Amino acid sequence: MTSLADLHALMERLGHPVARAAAESAARFADGAPYRFEIPSVEGPAVLEAVVAEADRLGVPVARTSQGSGVMMLTDDEIRRMARIGAERDIEVNLFLGPRAAWDTGGQAKLTQAVGAAARGNAMVAACVADALRACTLGIRSLLVGDLGALEVLRTLKEDGTLPAGLVLKTSVLMPLTNGPTAAIYERLGATTLNVGTDLTIPHLAEIRAATGLPIDLYLEVPDDQGGFVRFYEAAEIVRAAAPVYLKMGLRNAPNIYPSGGHLGAVPQELGRERVRRAALAQRLIEQLDPGLGKPSPASDAGVPEI
Repeated sequence: MTSLADLHALMERLGHPVARAAAESAARFADGAPYRFEIPSVEGPAVLEAVVAEADRLGVPVARTSQGSGVMMLTDDEIRRMARIGAERDIEVNLFLGPRAAWDTGGQAKLTQAVGAAARGNAMVAACVADALRACTLGIRSLLVGDLGALEVLRTLKEDGTLPAGLVLKTSVLMPLTNGPTAAIYERLGATTLNVGTDLTIPHLAEIRAATGLPIDLYLEVPDDQGGFVRFYEAAEIVRAAAPVYLKMGLRNAPNIYPSGGHLGAVPQELGRERVRRAALAQRLIEQLDPGLGKPSPASDAGVPEI
C-alpha cells in the first residue's frame, strides 16, 4: 500500500512537492489514541442500535454518537434506552439541548444559520437547563450546546453540584469556532470538547490545538448545509495536527432529519448505517496513508454511568 510519505516523495520527484506547514500535536486521548470516531444524527434508540450493529459488522470503533433533534424530542424511555446502550457499549451518547432560534418565532434565524442554535430570551436558556437536568437524571452524561450563555450557565451548575461534575459539554458546529482565541473563550465558558468550523485548513487546526488542550471534533464528511466537503485524504494530517480529535462522519446528499421521528420511517437508521460505513472507509485510508499514526480509541472515557 502507498503511504502518505511515499506519495509526497513521488510528487517531489516529479517536481511538484506537497507543502506541509502545520505543527504536529503530541497530545492524545486518555488511552493514548490520537483520534476517535463520532457518528452524528443518531436521533433515538433505534438509530443507535442500527449504528452499533453496523459498527460491529464493519469493525469500526465508535466512541461517541451525537443527536440533533434535542432532548425535548425524546421520551424518558427513549433516553433511558440510549443511556443504557451507551453504558453497555462504552459509547458516549451526546444529546442536543433545548429549543433553538431556528425553530422559534423569530425571523433572523430563518435568514441565516449563524444564529440558528441560539437561545432567544432567558426562557429559552431555562429550557436548555431543563433539558440538561432531565437528560442527566435519565443517565446521560454528554450534552450538545448551541448557545454561549447557556454554556456558561451549565458550567455554573456543574460547579455548584446541580449538574454532574463530569458532564461533557460539547459545543455545536452552529457556534462558529475558527481560531485559537475563540477556542480559549469557549473553554473558559465551560466547554469540554470543541466542534470547530468545517472549512478550516490544517494549519488553522494546529493553531486551535496550540490554544487549548480540549478534544476537537471536526466533520470529515460535511453535511450539505455546513459546506458539503469530503476530506478523507486529509484525515491523517488532520489527526496529526489536531489530536486528540473526534472525526465526525456526516453525509453529503442526505436529507435534513431534524426534528426526527417516526414519520421519517427507516431513513434515520439507514443514514446512521451509512455514516458508520463512511467511518470504515476513513479508517482504512488513515491506516494506509499513515501506518504509524495509531489506532482510534475503541471506547469513550466520558464517564457514562451504569444504568
